[in-house]
Amino acid sequence: MARPKPATFDKQKTVAENRRARFDYYIEDKFEAGIALQGTEVKALRAGEASIAESYAEVRDGQVWLVNANIPEFSHGNRFNHEPRRPRKLLLHAREIEKLFGAVERKGMTLVPLSVYFNKTGRAKVELALAKGKQAHDKRQTIKERDWKRDKARLMRENG
Repeated sequence: MARPKPATFDKQKTVAENRRARFDYYIEDKFEAGIALQGTEVKALRAGEASIAESYAEVRDGQVWLVNANIPEFSHGNRFNHEPRRPRKLLLHAREIEKLFGAVERKGMTLVPLSVYFNKTGRAKVELALAKGKQAHDKRQTIKERDWKRDKARLMRENG
């Protein structure tokens, strides 16, 4: 029998976070994926250098790829250094890949990386979200709600 997965992912050290994704998309479902890295990429990640702000994931040939994620070259990597923006393979179970592929094809959803982190065993992981894009009026509504929450908290602090 399969072991139940924990509700949240075990994040020890967050390397990169895509904070804009929660504003631009409705997050439907989250997945934890391993990432296939070269040696100097792991060292650059451990140094805390990465950016996933403009990146996305796509299903191609039955595999999931992280596209446009920037892991800069390692300073002491010399000729063995990696290419900073190369597509990186994400490691998921076949059933999860089928689910993602079906949602992207049928429902018009997007695969957005939310964060890159190291788990407690020291493995690099990507928190991948199945998301639906927000339109301009939805974003305005989100801004209104956020401002109201901030004002409400301020009023509660002032008036006790």
